[in-house]
Amino acid sequence: MRPSTLSELAASAGISVPPIRGFGSFAAFSGMYVAACDVLTSADAMARLTREVVEDAAIDGAVWVEPAVYVPHHNQRLGPPEGTLEVILDAAAAAGREFGIGVGVVVAADRTVEPNDAVEQARLAVRYADSGVVGLGLANDETGHPPEPFSEAFAIARDAGLLSVPHAGEMEGPASVVGALDALGADRIRHGIRALEDPALVRELADRGVVLDVCPTSNVRTGVVPALADHPLPDLLAAGLLCTVNTDDPAMFGTDLGAEHAAALRLGASARACYQAGVHGALCDDLTRAELGRIGDEFDWTRVQAS
Repeated sequence: MRPSTLSELAASAGISVPPIRGFGSFAAFSGMYVAACDVLTSADAMARLTREVVEDAAIDGAVWVEPAVYVPHHNQRLGPPEGTLEVILDAAAAAGREFGIGVGVVVAADRTVEPNDAVEQARLAVRYADSGVVGLGLANDETGHPPEPFSEAFAIARDAGLLSVPHAGEMEGPASVVGALDALGADRIRHGIRALEDPALVRELADRGVVLDVCPTSNVRTGVVPALADHPLPDLLAAGLLCTVNTDDPAMFGTDLGAEHAAALRLGASARACYQAGVHGALCDDLTRAELGRIGDEFDWTRVQAS
């Protein structure tokens, strides 16, 4: 959410929102995230947010974007989950057409909530699998919340053709990534950087071509790594892992897609390789993937790498 939008929606709802700042821990970030959700008091506000997410991605140069939503955050204010998800899907599709980029929505489960809730999110995602929902995620703090209890939810999603894109290997170590692979059938891992602590796991991820969605600034802001200079992205790439570069929550972390790619380049990443990893892992159909690949093939990567 843009800071200006947060301020405007908070004012119109009569809500005081704490100022966006550096976080230093996942818990501090999570509190701000929930506060931001509270300003979404109408379908119009949710549609505005969705449109701006897609617009900002397009401004940053993205050609495919996958916003994720944990719908129950909004049930009390916006009503039944089906209505909220339909607002998001309609706004995402319209914004994709307006700004000329592809959009797929990920329905997320919350790992700090009972697994039965994740089953409900999976069933909701499946009902909209032909309307723009492309995958099922598993979000929130990993600490004390391993992937295994959510296996039923992810089996439901995978059986319906949705892809599995859980968070793992951010706040917790390799066991979280192993659980995401074995119990959730992860097609892609959000974060995943702590897989480096287990060489056998690194080899498995590389052999299986599992993409890691790496978020350098986020990892610093939430205390996962001490500084950008210490980020393990170079080691991940050197180990043969496929890595995309991402903002996570750009406004809250004071970054954007361009800044994240610039940081990745300073760490020695190849802009083209990170783009190709994104194409490989995108939750899209084969025709869209081919088009994304064509865009990458025709782009002048030497200009980006030298900038």
